Amino acid sequence: MDDPYWSHPGVEVYRWVVGPFENNVFVISCGRTGESILIDAAAEPELLLDIAERFHVGQIVQTHGHFDHIGAVTAVRDAGYPVAVGTDDAPKLADVGYDTTLDHHDVITFGDQRLIVLHTPGHTPGSISLHLEGAPLVFSGDTLFPGGPGATHFDDADFDTIIASITDHLFSLPDNTVVLPGHGDSTTIGAERPHLDDWIARRW
Repeated sequence: MDDPYWSHPGVEVYRWVVGPFENNVFVISCGRTGESILIDAAAEPELLLDIAERFHVGQIVQTHGHFDHIGAVTAVRDAGYPVAVGTDDAPKLADVGYDTTLDHHDVITFGDQRLIVLHTPGHTPGSISLHLEGAPLVFSGDTLFPGGPGATHFDDADFDTIIASITDHLFSLPDNTVVLPGHGDSTTIGAERPHLDDWIARRW
């Protein structure tokens, strides 16, 4: 029996760490209906297919299109699970495929719950974060981690853009909002907000 990594009335979140880059894979489940969303089909496809079946996953959502986050996309799509990705990152999934694209303020419904899509570019052009409506929770992908923003040394990444994404969209959330990133441990908006000026000064 899996223990929830995070819970709130009516919803539970589960986490697995997969692959050589220790990617976080999250499943968020509606407590009443059992319907779930899986976030980032990163690696270990046999494990993820077992998880998807056990948790009644209806859709896979990719926070962005980097190779370490999409290693199991082909397998889950072949098994019949639709995959969604931010519009501007769809080209990164050209080889593995996707089914739908997501834009800022799109809504993903599962059971009684709703995830609000936040377009948070910078790490990649189409990076998205997912805010659980009515709850202090956001899945930040590789946009925000404990201690700072995600890496921006890639050709299509941009430091000023990721800072704007964090400032405009993530730091608009309350301080008690739990941040679940694409790698590593959780943090909160309140724990990270005071360090913004330091990140800007160091440029990473």
